[in-house]
Amino acid sequence: IGLGLTPKETYRATAYLAVFESEKQIRDLSPDMKQLAQLDCRSVIVTAPSNDSDIDFVSRYFVPKARNTEDPVTGSAHCTLTPYWASRLNKTKLHAKQISSRGGELWCELKNDRVWISGKVLLYLEGSLQLDFQL
Repeated sequence: IGLGLTPKETYRATAYLAVFESEKQIRDLSPDMKQLAQLDCRSVIVTAPSNDSDIDFVSRYFVPKARNTEDPVTGSAHCTLTPYWASRLNKTKLHAKQISSRGGELWCELKNDRVWISGKVLLYLEGSLQLDFQL
């Protein structure tokens, strides 16, 4: 509902996970955010195998009730994606690409029951906090 295409598999964790057959399907999605906003979940992760032999899987992350309805690169989504793809591909180290308009690459590793994520980041906010109180 709301994605415009029917995924081949759907799961529910903290978000819905919709698995498609091809990277092209993920790139071409133009979801109906009003329909997605009616789901009983905060967000929808869509994923498929990558066309690039150096990348294991691609994804996009939709948050229909937020002001910015598609997050460009979402570490938390990869905490769901990594165990799924690790099981499917029978490997614990994965190279992922989120293919939003800005996009980004992530290197994910499943270690026991934890997901480790690394990648290149852009500093978007810097600040300081001054506490002004007496004990």
